[in-house]
Amino acid sequence: MEHINKKKKPLILRFISYYKPHIWWFILDLVCAFIVALIDVTYPLVSRYLLQTLLPQGDAIAHTFFLIVGVLLCAYVTRSALMYIVTYRGHVLGVKMEVDMRHELFEHLQKLSFSFYDKSRTGVLMSRCTHDLFEITELAHHGPEDLFISIVTLIGASISMFTIKWQLALVLIAAIPIMITFVIILRKRLGRASRKQKETVGIINASIESAISGARVAKAFVNEEYEVNKFDTNNKAYVNAKTEYYKTMGTFTGGMEFFTTILQVIIIAVGGYMFMIGDIDAVTLFTFSLYVSSFTSPIKKLAAFAEMLTNGMTGFARFTEIVDIEPEIQDKQNAIKLGRVKGDIEFKNVTFAYNDSNNVLENISFSVQNGKKVALVGHSGGGKTTICHLLPRFYEVNDGEITVDGNNINDVTMKSLRTNIGIVQQDVFLFADTVKENIRYGRPEATDEEIIEAAKLAEIHDDIMNMPNGYDTLVGERGIMLSGGQKQRISIARIFLKNPPILILDEATSALDSATEAKITQAFDKLSTGRTTLVIAHRLSTVRNADNIIVVDKKHIIEQGTHEQLLNADGEYAQLCKAQNSFEQY
Repeated sequence: MEHINKKKKPLILRFISYYKPHIWWFILDLVCAFIVALIDVTYPLVSRYLLQTLLPQGDAIAHTFFLIVGVLLCAYVTRSALMYIVTYRGHVLGVKMEVDMRHELFEHLQKLSFSFYDKSRTGVLMSRCTHDLFEITELAHHGPEDLFISIVTLIGASISMFTIKWQLALVLIAAIPIMITFVIILRKRLGRASRKQKETVGIINASIESAISGARVAKAFVNEEYEVNKFDTNNKAYVNAKTEYYKTMGTFTGGMEFFTTILQVIIIAVGGYMFMIGDIDAVTLFTFSLYVSSFTSPIKKLAAFAEMLTNGMTGFARFTEIVDIEPEIQDKQNAIKLGRVKGDIEFKNVTFAYNDSNNVLENISFSVQNGKKVALVGHSGGGKTTICHLLPRFYEVNDGEITVDGNNINDVTMKSLRTNIGIVQQDVFLFADTVKENIRYGRPEATDEEIIEAAKLAEIHDDIMNMPNGYDTLVGERGIMLSGGQKQRISIARIFLKNPPILILDEATSALDSATEAKITQAFDKLSTGRTTLVIAHRLSTVRNADNIIVVDKKHIIEQGTHEQLLNADGEYAQLCKAQNSFEQY
C-alpha cells in the first residue's frame, strides 16, 4: 500500500528549490525589480530638492533644473524597460517552474502502482496536475519580486521619511504591527478557504470526467437529467466554497484598504497641525505626503502577496501530497536486470489480499515450463486475473514468492520483468491517437514495416487499409471509432510487435466473432510457439489444447491437468464444460 514519505524539507524550502534550474533569470528579475524600487524611492527626494532648493533660485539654475528633469525622464524610460523584463521574463520563469512541477508530478504518477489508482478518481488527479498548479506561476514570479520590492521600498521610504520629519514617520511606523497582525489572522482563513475551493474543483473535474465517459450509458438509461442534477450538486458546492473564499478575501482586502488609506488621513491631520504651528513647511509636507504613497503602496503589494502566497502554497501543498506518496512497489537497490528470459514461471505458496482486506488468493502453487501454455479457468471472481496481475508485479504478494527463470520477481527490476511480459486484456484501452501509434505502443522504436507485419499477424491489416486514412486513422477517445473486435485485434497487434517470451491473454478473443476468433487463435498458436503463455478463459473451447488447465475457485487451485484428465476426473472443470455445452446448445 502506498504511504506518505514525511521525511521532507519544509514546504517553503521545497518551493524555493524549484528556482535553482532558472537561477540566472531569477536574479535578473530581482535586479531589475530592485532598480525599479530605487527609482520609485528616489523620486520624492529629487522632487523635494527641485522644489525646495532649485526653484527658489529662479533663472540662475534653470540649466541644472532641466538637467535633473532630463535625468528623471531617462530614469523612467529605463524603469519602463525594466518593467518589461520583469513582466515578460518573470512570468516565463513562473511558467517554467510550473512546467517543471507538472512534469515531476506526471512522472511520479507513472511510478505509482495499481493500488493507488484503485482508490483515486481520474478527475481529481487531473485537477492536481492542472488547476492546482496554475497559481504557482503567479507566486513563482510575483512572490519574490513583490516581497523584495516591497521590503526595499519600505526601508527606503522609512529612512527618507525619518530624515524629512521623524515625528511624522513614527506615526506611520506605529501602524505596521496592527497591519501585520491583521494579515496573519486573515491569511490562515484564506488558506482554509483556498484549499476547500481547490478540493471542490477536483470533485467537479471528477464528475465531468465520469459523466463524459459514461455519456452513452446515461443516454441508454435516459438518465441525462439525473447526471445534470448530480453535477449541479457539485457545482453548488463549488459556488459555496468560492463564496466563502471571496468573503474572506473581501474582508482581507477591505481591511488592508482601510489601514492604508487611513494613514493618508492621519498624516494630513498631524502634518496640517504641525504646519499651523510652524513646525513644518509646505514643501516638506508635500514631499512627505509623496512618501506616504511610497509607503502604503508596498503595504498593499504585501497584502496581495499574502493572498498570492496562500493560493500558490495551497496548490503547492496539494502537489506535494501526491509527489510524497511512495510507490508501494519499488525496485530493490541491488535489483537484477533481466535479459530475455526463457519463460519458466513458478508460484510458490502465494497469498494475496487487496488493501489488507480478506485474502483473494491463498497458498497458490503451480509452475509453467518455458514454451508451455497454461489456462486459468473457473467462476468469475475466483482470482484468475489477480494471479496474472501478480506476475508482472502490478501488485505485491503478501506471502510466498513468484519466480521467473528461478529469479524471485521481487529481486529483479520491474522494467526488465515487464519487458519480458506481454498482456492482452479483456477490457481494451486505446489511446486517442492513430491506429499506427496505438500499435507502435508495443515497441515505440518499431518501424512502419514492423507495425504493418504485426497488424497482419493480428488479422487487422485489411480492416485498417479500409479505414479513411489507413494506419493514420484516428481511433477516437478510448477507440470509440472502432468496433469491439477491431479494438481487440489492435491490442493483440501490440503484443505481436512487442514479441515477449511470456504472454498473458485475459479473454483476448472475447470480443471477436467466431470466424475472426479462429484466425486469431491460429495466430496466437504461432506466437505461443516457444513462449510461455498464461490464458484466462471463460470460453473453455478455446483452451482444450492447453498443456495444463488450472481451475481456480474461492482463493484456491482446486484441480489441474489436461483437458482429458480433468474431464475424466469429473470434478469442477467437467461440470463447467457440461454447463457451457448445455448453454451453447440452447
